[in-house]
Amino acid sequence: MELRKVCTFIEEVHIEGGKASARPVTSIVVAAILRNPWAGRGFVENLRPEIVAIAPRLGHELTRRLLELMPAERIESYGKAAAVGVAGEIEHASAMIHTLRFGNVFREAVGGTTYLEFCNTRNAPGALLSLPMMHKSENGRRSHFITANFQIADGPAADEIVVAIGAADGGRLHPRIADRFQDTKEIEQEQTT
Repeated sequence: MELRKVCTFIEEVHIEGGKASARPVTSIVVAAILRNPWAGRGFVENLRPEIVAIAPRLGHELTRRLLELMPAERIESYGKAAAVGVAGEIEHASAMIHTLRFGNVFREAVGGTTYLEFCNTRNAPGALLSLPMMHKSENGRRSHFITANFQIADGPAADEIVVAIGAADGGRLHPRIADRFQDTKEIEQEQTT
């Protein structure tokens, strides 16, 4: 794993829609910029050797850094993202985060039971990157469908991948839409009447 750089982004929101919150919501993104292990090799059929070698180590390192900033018991929402540079395939970004060898490290460390919300894309250095999050144990809790945006001025380079995890100690400040479960119940009742 050729790790070039690690960036941390912290956002604390106090007011939304002109209304102050009883408590701020903090979100944290920890992003690693590493050399794409498949760059310059043409089409690689089997990505597994590099996934097995890199993804668990990367998951542990990013999780350790995030938990130093926000303890597991404080985390309510979480997610992950990856962006490959323009010389790589989106599959290369996906390979690093869409494996239980990466995701389970973070999920288990914070006591999560839902899947990690995700985004995988191709991007140039300095592009706005998005890391979607959802509640760590209630996948229909829309109040916790949030997104952390971040930028890295010099990454990903063409032959690099940005891999990030994110967490928040709450959801949106003033949620006013129903949870998915309530919608389901209402629709079922409407269909029976």
